[in-house]
Amino acid sequence: MGVWRGPSTMLALLLLLCPLPAPACPPACRCLAGDVDCRQRALHEVPPRLPTNASTLLLGYNFIAVLRARSFPSLPALLRLSLPHNQLGMIHRQALVGLGALQELDLSNNYLATLSPESFLPLSSLATLNLGNNRLEELGAGVLSALPQLQELFLHGNPWVCSCSILPLWRWLGHNRDKVPEESSLQCVFPEQLSTYPIMAFRNESFWQCQETPLSAQHYATFLLLGLSSFLASIIFCTLMGCIVVIYQHLRKEPRFCRRPLLCRGH
Repeated sequence: MGVWRGPSTMLALLLLLCPLPAPACPPACRCLAGDVDCRQRALHEVPPRLPTNASTLLLGYNFIAVLRARSFPSLPALLRLSLPHNQLGMIHRQALVGLGALQELDLSNNYLATLSPESFLPLSSLATLNLGNNRLEELGAGVLSALPQLQELFLHGNPWVCSCSILPLWRWLGHNRDKVPEESSLQCVFPEQLSTYPIMAFRNESFWQCQETPLSAQHYATFLLLGLSSFLASIIFCTLMGCIVVIYQHLRKEPRFCRRPLLCRGH
């Protein structure tokens, strides 16, 4: 005969017969398995209370302008995040915290002009990044170095400014040509004389005036001492010159007083 073990046995049976409800789906979205579809819903921000089991989140064709700090809840299963065709102009440094498993991020067709490397630090597993058709004029080296697993990068349709500021991107492209499918089509937009010139057609000597030699703390200390010494030397020099001028003027006046008695004695 079986032995009745009390309330704990009853609770276990209830859990087996009545499984926990699936995570709630935001009212503006459609959820199927791990896919959360919130496209074309006139959204101005990321919906709150997203399903924690979401593996794909589609937020394209809305009016999202800012990704604020912790815009997303912790989504440990999220692999794909799509935000194309919004009005996105700013991504907070902590906007993507909690998305460590993300492998694909689509930010194309937005208004992004600058990107902070800190924004992408949580995305240690990101393999594909689409930044096409934004307003990027340059891309700092820190942004791409924050993505160690990056395998595919899309940069088409940005108004690249081919000055010294493009050097970090040019260097990165030189070592990662296979990761940028359209690298041969990336072209300068400004300045006008370089319009449509391929970025990868530049050579190392094209940036000779941009090369900077990093200075050590000893160099900065030396410059500081030289500056201080020069300042003190200029004060001493000015003081000395002032004394010389005063003495000279005094000597010029003194003979006049000496000559008068001699002239009187002669008479």
